Amino acid sequence: MSKDVLELPLDVTATRPILEHIANKWTVLILSVLCTQPARFNDLKRRLDGITHKALADALKRLERNGLISRKVLPTRPIGVEYTITALGCSLREPFAALYSWALANGSAVESAQCAYDTSRTSEGLEEEI
Repeated sequence: MSKDVLELPLDVTATRPILEHIANKWTVLILSVLCTQPARFNDLKRRLDGITHKALADALKRLERNGLISRKVLPTRPIGVEYTITALGCSLREPFAALYSWALANGSAVESAQCAYDTSRTSEGLEEEI
């Protein structure tokens, strides 16, 4: 292998459970929002266009259980809850920023590849649902 290739041991058994918790779209987006400042549930819901109430509630519970965010009940009426990223969650900031930057830089290339693939599949009569 060339020196430019990052060699990592492939230990699926050890990494899969962790990656399943942190490598989904809502986790990345929620932690990205909370990296900048704590937020309340409805603020997160407004900032994360397209997330459902249930999906956000489930994701926040999972993130809290995994030690990536903390939840603080506020003494307000009605009672409010504020979510804050933990030090462990903050340790994901750099890899998430790199992933976000990659998505911005390569989004159009991915869309072009999808269109080319779909066109070739249709012209070959191999159209199928993806």
